[in-house]
Amino acid sequence: MKGKGADLEIGGRIITPGERTTVDIPVAPMYTHDDLSISAQVVRGKRAGPVLFISAAVHGDEINGVEIIRRLLRHKALNGMRGTLIAIPIVNVYGFLNHARYLPDGRDLNRSFPGSEKGPLASRVAHTFQREIVRKSTHGIDLHTGARHRSNFPQIRANLDDPRALAMTEAFGVPLAINAALRDGSLRACADEADVPIVLYEAGEALRFEELHIRAGVRGCINVMRHIGMLRESRSRKSLPKPIISEQTAWVRAPESGVLRTLVPLGAKVSKGQVLALVADPLGTMETEITAPESGMVIGRTNLPLVYQGDAIFHLAYYGRRVGRVEKHVEQFQEEFGNGNDPDGDAAGGFEEPAIA
Repeated sequence: MKGKGADLEIGGRIITPGERTTVDIPVAPMYTHDDLSISAQVVRGKRAGPVLFISAAVHGDEINGVEIIRRLLRHKALNGMRGTLIAIPIVNVYGFLNHARYLPDGRDLNRSFPGSEKGPLASRVAHTFQREIVRKSTHGIDLHTGARHRSNFPQIRANLDDPRALAMTEAFGVPLAINAALRDGSLRACADEADVPIVLYEAGEALRFEELHIRAGVRGCINVMRHIGMLRESRSRKSLPKPIISEQTAWVRAPESGVLRTLVPLGAKVSKGQVLALVADPLGTMETEITAPESGMVIGRTNLPLVYQGDAIFHLAYYGRRVGRVEKHVEQFQEEFGNGNDPDGDAAGGFEEPAIA
């Protein structure tokens, strides 16, 4: 039963309280006659508690979360853990091996939940994950980045109308949060249907490790584990300002095709009418301004200097009169993590060889 201290079965393996092991969960045979499996490390404390899954690389090229989970699994705080941590660093194994976002059948795994055991490849992977992981958990954290050539400022996306997800978001400790509607076929929607509160951490760019975003992700996972009672509170941990929630976001798109010169960075506050970028033709005969339609924060942007008309350039989150408060939170966050140190000593250090109580 969820959250209890009884034996837990995943992928046909029984994991008992106090055990730490790696489980290979069979998914589907490949046409090379090999079998695809998803590897999960299961860490069980001796004492009963929540069952938290943390997943990464649902999109195979979004690899920041893989490093977040690797560091988390070596964190000494897990030694005294209650409950169970199920860590799945690579959900979309096919995409990860091929530096690809999608599965070989061209489908987006994060639009294929809850899946089917008799469907195409993406559907089978989704079905196995929801059966073996989601439905055996009490809470979830899903780690993502922007797509190729797009960066996201560290943010939480969740159904913040669910008070449990809201509390996890506030505990995570990044300054920006988006009250994002559930999308059909997504892992978030699948978890919601199973009554498992889940938050999605978005930070960085596909196929890149970005140290600030990784450190913030490790600390955020530890903070959530503390919040739900898996870990003891840290006596030295600073109180974190609650993230300010945006109910509305929008992409600003290129009005013309050409060479892009961006003028504002990721995480910047922008004012209505402010020039965000310039699009020019290579011959220098044309230059068009891209302006902000409303005041807000830059939570995502393209990194490509070449754009077509209609391409998404800046992702803005709108906060109304609260945008000044958000700017202060972002500046504090960047100051804390931008110098190479974690303010609580959780993400930059605190690692040792794996062991559990």
